[in-house]
Amino acid sequence: MRGRFITLEGGEGAGKSTQAALLADDLRGTGLDVVVTREPGGAPGAEDIRALLVNGEVGRWRPLTEALLHYAARREHLDATILPALAAGRWVVCDRFADSTLAYQGYGHGLDRETVARLHRLVVGDLGPDLTIILDLPVDEGLARAAGRGAGGDRYERMDRQFHERLRQGFLDIARRNLDRCAVVDATAPLDQVQHEIRRIVQARLGPVGS
Repeated sequence: MRGRFITLEGGEGAGKSTQAALLADDLRGTGLDVVVTREPGGAPGAEDIRALLVNGEVGRWRPLTEALLHYAARREHLDATILPALAAGRWVVCDRFADSTLAYQGYGHGLDRETVARLHRLVVGDLGPDLTIILDLPVDEGLARAAGRGAGGDRYERMDRQFHERLRQGFLDIARRNLDRCAVVDATAPLDQVQHEIRRIVQARLGPVGS
């Protein structure tokens, strides 16, 4: 029996990595075998590409080049990690997936959405998440949280505020266009409340889980 595929999306500082780990722990507590992974990355070759994407100057890549790099990493991630896990009946919880490419390179950088869609059909095909949780919070709060992690921020964190506002609105538009798959969660709430809401959504959308 194929496993389930859950993705967490949102702008910088939204708490995706933390909530992905908490959700995986919740699911494991019900007896499920869960893989936690991330994008860009999640496989050796994809992690190499991630370094090209998150490091260096803000204007290092043109939008199409950046999208191509993300989809190259995604193909490695799918083949090495996601598809084998799902085929084995494991649940996959992924910190970012294809919605991030549409939001960042499409809405954020202005790359034509049909170009992103064509790349998606070529690289990913019909595979999609069973559920996508979009963690939403105001841009200034998200950037402040990201800055609090120190180390000067990666390329995306250092992009201007207007980019991050387009990014936020992009994720919300993606949610509106995919109501059957996406659920928006207020990420300004305390961490445990966000965790509880995500758990509630998973149960409501995917039914009782575990043994």
